[in-house]
Amino acid sequence: MTARAWALLLVVCGALFLEGIDIAMLNVAVPVISDDLGVADHDAHWIISAYVLGYAGFMLLGGRVSDLVGRRRVFLGALVVFIGFSVLGGVATAGWILVAARFATGVAAAFLTPAGFSIVTTSFPEGPLRTRALAVYGAVGAAGFTLGTAAGGALTSVGWRWVFFAPVVIGLALLAVAVRLIRADGPRASLVGSFDLAGAVTATGGMVALVLAVVSASEGGLSPGALAGAVLAAALFVAFVVVERRAAAPLVRLGLLREGLLAHAGAVGLLFMGAFFGFQFVLTLYLQELRGWSPLEVGLTFAIMGADLLLAPLLAPRLVQRLGSAVVMTLGVAAGLGSYLLVLRLTDDWAYLDLLPSLLLVAVAFALVYGPLTDAATEGIREDEHGVAGGVVYTAFQFGGALGLALVTAVLVAGDGPPAFADHTRALLVPAVATGLALVIGLAASRRQRRLTRPVG
Repeated sequence: MTARAWALLLVVCGALFLEGIDIAMLNVAVPVISDDLGVADHDAHWIISAYVLGYAGFMLLGGRVSDLVGRRRVFLGALVVFIGFSVLGGVATAGWILVAARFATGVAAAFLTPAGFSIVTTSFPEGPLRTRALAVYGAVGAAGFTLGTAAGGALTSVGWRWVFFAPVVIGLALLAVAVRLIRADGPRASLVGSFDLAGAVTATGGMVALVLAVVSASEGGLSPGALAGAVLAAALFVAFVVVERRAAAPLVRLGLLREGLLAHAGAVGLLFMGAFFGFQFVLTLYLQELRGWSPLEVGLTFAIMGADLLLAPLLAPRLVQRLGSAVVMTLGVAAGLGSYLLVLRLTDDWAYLDLLPSLLLVAVAFALVYGPLTDAATEGIREDEHGVAGGVVYTAFQFGGALGLALVTAVLVAGDGPPAFADHTRALLVPAVATGLALVIGLAASRRQRRLTRPVG
């Protein structure tokens, strides 16, 4: 791997880290932001949910556009938009302005992520080099989620607006380097006849409606708004399938989900990220609201999970070469399950050392899941569909995060009055169950990978 290739990989990794840290930092900043901007408690979650809506809803569209228009063009353009709306979020003086900025930032991330993912997979040939590149890519991306809370706690203690301005500084530095390193795209494809507009509208609308229904359900149960969102999502997804079957150049070739391990990887990604988001959210509330810890103390507590940044490049490539990406991914899921089972022993007086084993296991889980999962997702997929494959995987990640937050929130508020300690421990069952389901799917993926790679004759 040449020095230029490593530099290109680090730029694309930096963008994924930027997206992860951007959303993770808000976990500890939302209470302070809400107080400063006068956002009601029941509306505060929209500061995070708006980003997830934009991210999950437009991911498939972003992947297809990057394949058609050009990965460099989409990557650079989306990064510029991401930076611009991060600035708007940092200077927002009202809650609705901040929520709108977060939605637009999420849309930009939905184009940035699949473009960056396909730049990695098309820059390194399938085999050990790509496995190593994706291990680094996955480690840095996962570190954004695991270190973001620590960074958010530190920045919030200075001033919550730095939670938005810090990504601007990182984004500008990445943009300056990316312009020089990412190779030029070929001629821009004609969108006439090759861009499935109907598929884009129905898929994006269905994702937005489904995420909105989940968020609404976590807020008010099976309310008319949640039911309407679910019905609309179902109708749009049915329309999407009909459109894709008839389109000459579909947004997502439906047969793609039957190829390789893409469907398995997407399902594991959804459940794994949903479990992690729910776990981190519940523990954050437990430490801040029940134990009285400061945002900085909570952030520093979670910082140990960033050890995956060191573990992934050392462990994942060697294990993938010996065992296969699906097996390594499944081992990581098992580590996550161990973490969430350990934390079910939570009492109302746990200290840092009590939490440490679970946090270390989360670091191991991310080190073994994130990179191998993305490697498995593209195995057997044509290069010209890597952008769409990346869109499928990262859509699953983001929707999984939204679903995990919605489910643990629903469990937390199910009791009478403000959530008590018993409600927090009950909510921690959600990550354990989700990871258990992911483990079953991972085992099925491992068996399928062995069949696909078994020599014929």
